[in-house]
Amino acid sequence: MDAPMDAPMDATPPSLLDTLRTRRSTPAAKLSAPGPDAAALEDMLRIASRVPDHGKLAPWRFLVIQGDARTRLGETVEAAYVADNPGATDEQRAAERGRFARAPVVVAVVSRAAAHPKIPEWEQVLSAGAACQNLMLAAQAHGFGANWITEWIAYDRRILDALGLAPHERIAAYVHIGTAESRMADRPRPDLADIVTRI
Repeated sequence: MDAPMDAPMDATPPSLLDTLRTRRSTPAAKLSAPGPDAAALEDMLRIASRVPDHGKLAPWRFLVIQGDARTRLGETVEAAYVADNPGATDEQRAAERGRFARAPVVVAVVSRAAAHPKIPEWEQVLSAGAACQNLMLAAQAHGFGANWITEWIAYDRRILDALGLAPHERIAAYVHIGTAESRMADRPRPDLADIVTRI
């Protein structure tokens, strides 16, 4: 029997609250195989898309980077880095080449915010950020570790072109997803007294 429409909304499953209370990032260097299978990843992306979206614009999209694509993109990253740093050491080159290989799956969340007659661009950008956070939460709920990373490869036009981004599109995050090698200790969080003002 369906619950009455005026039923209180305090029946949130404890597992969801636990996920929200304990969410933490796992460094990309501590993410390893296995990553999510196709079904789990599809569920994560569906969850990521369920965010506030004024005007139903879907001002974001997702690029899934896994398998050999990580190596191909890594070669592009290395070439761009060496072009700017011709004296790069072998160690530096290897680090740049491995940026997309640190986790089994990397999801590039692309913000495609643009001028709109009714919807402020800022709200579209915030919606992309919400998609990133939902993806992080979905990964943890599925039992994986995740890390929201940008780094220089989120802003370099050569890398964006290699990913097929349009001129107005931007990388909101590279969300690295994999199996956490160990449970991360929590870090200090802001005291509510420092960040909450009641008026």
